[in-house]
Formats: sequence, C-alpha cells, structure tokens
Amino acid sequence: MDYQFKPGRIPLLVSMPHVGTDIPDDMAKRLTPEARRRADTDWHLVPLYDFLEEMGASTLSARWSRYVIDVNRPQGDTNLYPGQDTTGLCPLDTFARAPLYLPGQAPTEKEIQQRLRRYWMPYHARLRTELDRLLNMHGTVVLWDAHSIASRVPRFFDGRLPDLNFGSFDGNSCAPGLQAAVVDLALAQSNFTVAVNGRFKGGYITRHFGQPAKNVHAIQLEMCQCLYMNEDAPFAYRPDLAAPVQGLLRQMVGAAAAWAGP
Repeated sequence: MDYQFKPGRIPLLVSMPHVGTDIPDDMAKRLTPEARRRADTDWHLVPLYDFLEEMGASTLSARWSRYVIDVNRPQGDTNLYPGQDTTGLCPLDTFARAPLYLPGQAPTEKEIQQRLRRYWMPYHARLRTELDRLLNMHGTVVLWDAHSIASRVPRFFDGRLPDLNFGSFDGNSCAPGLQAAVVDLALAQSNFTVAVNGRFKGGYITRHFGQPAKNVHAIQLEMCQCLYMNEDAPFAYRPDLAAPVQGLLRQMVGAAAAWAGP
C-alpha cells in the first residue's frame, strides 16, 4: 500500500503528506548519504496526533518519502510561492541544499511522470474519495493538512519560525469561522508563537481541495519540530516536550470538527 488510511465517522480528514520515510530500492542506491538521512521528513506526526482515531477522524498518511515525490506539490511542478525558493515535485536537493542524488543519477522527465502515476496519484485519489464520502455523510467536511519542519531553515526563512504556522491560502481554502475557531485557541496559549498565512499559506493539497463554496474547508498547520522532538539526527521523539502542544492539537482539531457539525 502506498499510504496508511483509516476511515472515520466525523466530518474531518487529517492528511500527513510528508511523514513517509520509505524509498524504493532502485532509487535508494542512487542517493547520497545525506539524502538517506531523510532529514526533511515531517517526523513523528502520527504519534503526536495519536488521539485522532479515538476522536473518530479519518486519517491519511504517506508511506513514501518526499524525496521520492512530494505529494503536496502540483503535478506541473509550478512554484506555489512565486519569487521564493522552494523544493520541487521530485526534489534534487535537501532543505540545506545538499544534493540528493549521486552525479548523473537525477530522475529523468520520464521517471518523474512514472512517479506521478505510481505514488502521487493514488494519494490524491484517496483524498478525493474520502472527502467525497464525508461530504455525503455530513454536508460539510474539514481537511486538516498536518506538517512539521525544523525551527530554523535559512534557505526558506530568516531566524526562527513561529511555533505554529497556519495556512488557508489567504482565506481562500476555508471559511473565516473555521480559521477563527482553530487559530483563536492557539492565540490564547501564551506558550506558543503563532503566524497565519505568513511564510506558509498552505501547500497544493490545501489550495486544491479547499473549496469553501462546495463545503470542503482546508487548513494547514506547519509546526516547529522543536516543540515535540530533537531536531538533530536521529530525530528522536520527545514525549516530555510533546505533551503541551499535543494537548493544544487535540483542542484545535476538536474545534475544527465541531465547527463542521455533528
């Protein structure tokens, strides 16, 4: 299976497109040692969001590493942040600009198209099918796109990121009421810094599937990994750090589901 999926009973689907760590054997032998560290993974989001099944939310998480193909990028590989640096559909380097591939081993256009069909399309097909199922059940559905990143990545932003970075494509991917219901809970917590539609406005999944006029509302949360794990290899999960932000996540996800209805 190319992803892990559990259907739920409430009008909420949580997508984790960058948690995958698997790399096909034929590709792995073409990668640099730095690439095989998989440093740019959204580490440990599954245990951090371990309350979702009890809550009744649907969950979809990627199996394959974003280095194989980034399922949160458009098929055409257009830049979602024009004028700003970003990694592509099939990245050639890490966030730290280290090469992913050994010399002469980068994927051809034919291989990229094969990866689209093999890995990208199944993830998006499952997203579409589950959103449609929940929409038919409830009349309104929320897509929560869950991400995390190192707190300092000079390639993309100066200094330290805010702890919690919400994206709604500048308000286009969800209703104002949903955004407020979630963000207000974060702003009420003095222990966390918050940004809304700052450096992260939502990736392709948020922008493409979020269609408020059709009662599908999408919001992305990009959080600093230092809130719940060690940011240096081997990237260990830290339950002692995670407890405060995990409690807030439970509240915010619950508020999103409640906003969508019973």
